[in-house]
Amino acid sequence: MRILMFGRGTIATIYGRVLEAAGHDVEFYVRPGRAAEYGVDVRLDWIDGRRKPFGRRVRESFRPRLRESLSANDGFDLVVLSVGHHRLAEAAAFLAPRLGAATVLVFGNIWEEPLEAVAPIPSERLVFGFPQAGGGFLADRSLWGALLPSVILGRAAASPGPREQAVHAVFRHAGIAVRWEGDIRGWLWLHVIADAGMFAQGVRSGSLANMIGDRRAFGAAFLTARELLPLVEARGIDLGRHRTALIPFRMPRLFGVVSGWVTALVPIARRSLAAHTDPLAAEPRAVLADTLREARRLGIPTPRLDEQVEGRV
Repeated sequence: MRILMFGRGTIATIYGRVLEAAGHDVEFYVRPGRAAEYGVDVRLDWIDGRRKPFGRRVRESFRPRLRESLSANDGFDLVVLSVGHHRLAEAAAFLAPRLGAATVLVFGNIWEEPLEAVAPIPSERLVFGFPQAGGGFLADRSLWGALLPSVILGRAAASPGPREQAVHAVFRHAGIAVRWEGDIRGWLWLHVIADAGMFAQGVRSGSLANMIGDRRAFGAAFLTARELLPLVEARGIDLGRHRTALIPFRMPRLFGVVSGWVTALVPIARRSLAAHTDPLAAEPRAVLADTLREARRLGIPTPRLDEQVEGRV
């Protein structure tokens, strides 16, 4: 399959590397002028969760094929759009007239109505999902990250069709399991409030990296996310459809202990946090600001979140 990764961030680079290794024709779209800035090679130090019980460390050099232009005639079958949720509207407006026949996998946080977040891309072209990878670029521009053995996929409406099945096959062919979410809208919004809890605690702890091994910090993050459940419910989500996802929020102290232990002792868990040293990078700041704005619009009290981020976003 001919695949375009939109951007060359952490998620795009890790999955682009894996999909290319599986035999797909993968390119990366970057803004004009960025190809020279990025250089030819990317040095990766990542843990491949598809191998061994706790993953296998891989240190390698990857040469992504970068392009600075895009047209409807380029013949891509799939575009993987993984950008911060605050950049989705801009990216969708750019992509819509340049897609040709491609399917678009929107692969990350969404806090708006999913179809509205990426308008004017036609709804029949869209598949929504969430990556199970993390990490970041270090000061020397090497990528320090980890890949878990599965991804989340779903649709904003209706059941899986040919486009969803094709995306499913792409990941399965690369050795990545797929978990289908029947209510991807609700799952994504719950993930945003989970991130809000983590990012708020990251502000208090100094960074997400500083939370590694800290059971109290994780417990506090889950408590903050639990405070936001009425916000998701007020937006029309049936929490009863997401009982498994709610377990950490229902038992925050227990899962704080578990998360502290896992991030301290399991390398693949530690990797996703270790590179996040800026607690108010663009996406964390946007998640916190948008969550607070929506809570105030709907009249949902958020005392913990207010206390943790007051005056910082």
